[in-house]
Amino acid sequence: MGQRTGGRSGTRAGIARRRLLAGVAAATTLAGLRPRVAAGSTPDGAAPPAPEILRLDGPGTTLLLLRHARGLPEIAWWGSRLPDALDGAWLRDVRAAGRPNNRLDRQVPEATLMPTVGLDVQTTPALVAHRGGLDWTAAFDVREVRRDGSACVVVAQDPVARLSLELHLDLGDDDVLTSRSVLVNEGDSGLVVDRIASGVFLLPAAVADLRALEGRWAREFQETSVPLAREALTIETRGNRTQTHFPGLLAGLPGSGEETGTVFGVQLGWSGGHRLTAERVTDGRVLVTVGELFHPGEVILGAGERLETATAHAAASAEGWSGLSRRFHAHARQKVLRWPGGTMRPRPVTFNTWEGNGFKLDEARLMQQAEAAARLGAERFVLDDGWFRGRRSDRAGLGDWTPDPAIFPNGLAPLARRVNELGMEFGLWVEPEMVNPDSDLLRAHPDWALGVRGRDPVTSRRQLVLDLTRPEVTEYLFEAIDRQLREAPIAYLKWDMNRDLTDAGDAAGRPAYRRQALAVYALMDRLRAAHPALEIESCASGGGRSDLGILGRALRVWPSDCTDALERLDIQRGFLRFLPPEIMGAHVSASPNHQTGRRHSLGFRAAVALFGHMGVELDPLSLPPDQAAELAEWIALHKRLRPLLHGGLHHAGPELDGRRVQGVVAPDGGEAVYLVAQRTSPSAAIPAPLTLPGLDDAQLYRLTLPGPQAVRGYAPSDAQRRLTGEGLVSSGALLRQTGILLPEQRPETALLLHAEAVSSNAR
Repeated sequence: MGQRTGGRSGTRAGIARRRLLAGVAAATTLAGLRPRVAAGSTPDGAAPPAPEILRLDGPGTTLLLLRHARGLPEIAWWGSRLPDALDGAWLRDVRAAGRPNNRLDRQVPEATLMPTVGLDVQTTPALVAHRGGLDWTAAFDVREVRRDGSACVVVAQDPVARLSLELHLDLGDDDVLTSRSVLVNEGDSGLVVDRIASGVFLLPAAVADLRALEGRWAREFQETSVPLAREALTIETRGNRTQTHFPGLLAGLPGSGEETGTVFGVQLGWSGGHRLTAERVTDGRVLVTVGELFHPGEVILGAGERLETATAHAAASAEGWSGLSRRFHAHARQKVLRWPGGTMRPRPVTFNTWEGNGFKLDEARLMQQAEAAARLGAERFVLDDGWFRGRRSDRAGLGDWTPDPAIFPNGLAPLARRVNELGMEFGLWVEPEMVNPDSDLLRAHPDWALGVRGRDPVTSRRQLVLDLTRPEVTEYLFEAIDRQLREAPIAYLKWDMNRDLTDAGDAAGRPAYRRQALAVYALMDRLRAAHPALEIESCASGGGRSDLGILGRALRVWPSDCTDALERLDIQRGFLRFLPPEIMGAHVSASPNHQTGRRHSLGFRAAVALFGHMGVELDPLSLPPDQAAELAEWIALHKRLRPLLHGGLHHAGPELDGRRVQGVVAPDGGEAVYLVAQRTSPSAAIPAPLTLPGLDDAQLYRLTLPGPQAVRGYAPSDAQRRLTGEGLVSSGALLRQTGILLPEQRPETALLLHAEAVSSNAR
């Protein structure tokens, strides 16, 4: 989490800074200050001294840094694990480059941990700061490098600019490299910080395939190839939401595929604006810089103050895009998600009331829907928008967090208790950061909304944004939500955020985008501390706040307001590139679809939803009996497969002839489940055999199409018919490499294949 703290040398922050600079007794300290000699040259033209090697190793990955006589460490390598024995002289000699024509006389590394502006290199600077137009350059020298297991801290200083810098790096047993920066103003006047990177990462020159996740409302997480010419590629968001651009980038070497090839990924754990740059340096390699985006004048450090950035998370994989996903998923599970009690429990099948009711709520009907949802197998019932005073549309009521007595004369407790009696948890929709102009709250406190002084406020969806940087605002919100949590047995909050931040100025007239994000974090942290069993979902009109920063507080993400199963194939594929399936909300909705109007079979809708945190988004009282029975079977199947779906390893195959496959394989290879979705009509009369990635070549597997599925098609073979009965037995090697011919699939349909390891004498 990024934060800013203040104080001079006698303050707690100042004491902490002096201790950090001094180091700790247990830390390993490398050599101190070196003469300021450029890397690659010496004053008399002699060969430079061998650089000092600083390396971090994971099981399969190495980050190799070179500490020269001056400057910040150079990034020499980040990728597959290097041999343990490396000599600095070897590296000096094999990396000794000639000086290109028409370049600076002294040769310095371009790929350092924090490229700066105005001195040695011309790459996009990772740090831009100044004091009223002065001290606008920085040249850091390393004072200390401290090691602690898999982590290290590089402490550097620029006495001319009066700055110190801490670079925190960690490459743990999950092979994910995390990076964050701390900048300290050691001057006696204010420092304007326009930019500081959380992390800088070096990719090979051969990188040919760069991909970003872009989108819009109801079409989020669209994987898009982005060209990289000689100039820099920059991706930015400014409205504290991730719908248009997810804060991440993917890169692959030529020939990379879902399960093969060397690929890289970087993502920022931050719920505000972000800036991500990819740029080819002089030797053709690609430097990726990722960090928060600051608005003009947003970050000004007083004397002795420090700025801590958000954390960047990066991974490299030699097992293709799915291998990269597996690393990011494991990292989120082990290092980011904080479950009540410390361990994830089975993710409850969630019934949400929105698409079945909208704003037309009736307590008696809601109780009937709860009874029907329980019969389907739902384990959590979430009351969505419309429950509070004056809320009959999206035009009014936001901010007035009191149950509407016209709907709930005795508050929410009777409905919540009935839900509990039916064996389900009760959840509640809130949108704490927003306020309608037509609300009692804003009429009483018109100054509580963010805005630009002297200008009319900018509404979106007839909403303004509350200024959470004001203590009285966050206190009001905490008390309002805490009161509901105490008056009714509410186990879950669906936390929405239905607009971008635009004119986000505070009462003093300064931009408050970054501080607003930090205040949201603090409010969530406070609520979870007061209610340790509480779970929070990050909704944000679907996909608007999906990142590893919010996942330190929220345990579910709503990837998109679009529940159309065909659209969800792309949305969920993009989501799973970076984030794990157990936090991905995926609901079975009505047909025709609420957003697109498409009609899909219940089997297609359910099979697609089964691969995330499954839920239901329709009016269960309107389901015909046969569909209700089928949906209950799908939910029961999800529960049976849930330990595998939410604890296994992600695998995927290439899309061929309109057919897409994704799967989850148990860590021991003993079980797997695959979604086989036919998006369009195949061009071949008999589609190519389907290969099943991730299976163990040495094991035998029984393949089935578990109920409520049926084998369809014009004339399926006898072997194909057995998929819904005794199943087919084959080796993992054949299924993974040769493949299986599946029954005919019509466009916009899906099959669910289940593979279970069997003994060698099984037939």
